[in-house]
Amino acid sequence: MLLKLADERRVLFVGGKGGVGKTSVASALALARARDNGRVLLVSTDPAHNLGHLWDVALSDAATRVFAAPEGFVDAVEIDPVSTIERHFAAVGATMRKLLPERLHRSANQHLELAKTAPGSHESAVLERIAELIDDSIDAYDLVVFDTAPSGHTLHLLSLPEQLSGWTESLLASRSRSERFAAAARGLVGAEDPEAAADSELRRTLVSRRDRFSRMRDTVTDATATGFVVVTTAEKMPVAESADIVRQLRALGIDVSAVVVNRRSPSDAGPFLAERRQHEDAGLQLLRQHVSDVPMAELPLLVRDMTGVAAVEELAALLAVA
Repeated sequence: MLLKLADERRVLFVGGKGGVGKTSVASALALARARDNGRVLLVSTDPAHNLGHLWDVALSDAATRVFAAPEGFVDAVEIDPVSTIERHFAAVGATMRKLLPERLHRSANQHLELAKTAPGSHESAVLERIAELIDDSIDAYDLVVFDTAPSGHTLHLLSLPEQLSGWTESLLASRSRSERFAAAARGLVGAEDPEAAADSELRRTLVSRRDRFSRMRDTVTDATATGFVVVTTAEKMPVAESADIVRQLRALGIDVSAVVVNRRSPSDAGPFLAERRQHEDAGLQLLRQHVSDVPMAELPLLVRDMTGVAAVEELAALLAVA
């Protein structure tokens, strides 16, 4: 079921409560798709990156090849919040300096430096990087897998395209009114506006930003292109949070394609694990009541640490029968 999903969709988000194995499942999905002749981009959006540690490779904001099959491969990216914000504000600063007189450049730069640490700046910059990766990778790769941050952060991030698109539309409407007034004034006095070119560039920047967020929203809410895989364990708190994640994702118009119950204890490996398995069964029954219409897969508790290609290979093999 999971491999079929990875074959049919162009974008998969893998998310859930912290500590349930999202990075492991995302990596196994990517590797399994690469084994099936797929070109895969695996992206970590979590500020506390584990992706490089899992693959035992130093990763950055640029794509790095972490796995190669005869006809497929996996490239991996860890979105770097610092460099993302620096690029984001460098572009904003360049536009502002073109619009403002030189005497205001210093104060504008100071304002931008303060804005880098303002609430929401990190999320906005990371969201732009996600939208950029979707735009740039949708044709270069067969599948893009996003290994996301814990659920609260991810849900907030996925709700932003609508808000930021609306905010950009308001800015464009404001610019339109200003440009009409400026054009009328130029007509009255017969003068040329030296800021007209800068205004046009700002409009192009805003339109480009609006369109990118619009494309991201359309892609993420297209159930034929994008799916969300919720990873959980069969314990009380992760089960409750997973049910809430499914509800909120559906409210955002995002298809919840599968739930993966990770690290299932064996029932025949001694009394301790057998009793733990019984508690997990009760949690799993509760989860099925909440998300009865979502396909569900179970993955066993593994002996080895999830580090290195061999460990990812082992989990990927289990996906084929999950």
